[in-house]
Amino acid sequence: MITSYPHNEPIKLSRDCEAIQIPSGTKIKLPKGLSVRIAQSLGDNYTVTTDEGYIVQIAGKDADAIGKEPPKTQEANQQAPLEQLVLDQLKTCYDPEIPINIVDLGLVYESKVTPLAEAGNRVDVKMTLTAPGCGMGDVLKKDAQTKIERLPGVKEVNVELVWEPAWDQSRMSDAAKLKLGLM
Repeated sequence: MITSYPHNEPIKLSRDCEAIQIPSGTKIKLPKGLSVRIAQSLGDNYTVTTDEGYIVQIAGKDADAIGKEPPKTQEANQQAPLEQLVLDQLKTCYDPEIPINIVDLGLVYESKVTPLAEAGNRVDVKMTLTAPGCGMGDVLKKDAQTKIERLPGVKEVNVELVWEPAWDQSRMSDAAKLKLGLM
């Protein structure tokens, strides 16, 4: 889910919290009392701007620092196949610079579920980025892995960044193209 905050008021952080600078992907610590403005929420995360002009992503687990509720664990639809549940989780992952989930953006090339001999399943995901130099690659990879690990029956997760074939706009869903004004 995407929520924009066009007329946002400054918020003082209620505690220190970790953040990730956009677009470099550099981890930083924001101090208690720092004034930020929420630009948007994407999935479980918040994109905020500081008075110094930095754009950073605050993870949902730290939402309380900006006066928001941390995300609740979602109950998975036990009737749906695991492959669909994995895809549903990946649709909650967003590149913080583009308000489109990574599935509709066309970044997910493959998602494979393999039963393990001892019980449970292994999930392998191959995904790419819109540009090889994107500093948010490890952040997106970790977000996808963490969300898939929450699913019942998943014991192992491997998310791999791949560069072939190169991403281009033709990989985007029609809905994503419409949202970005490309259709």
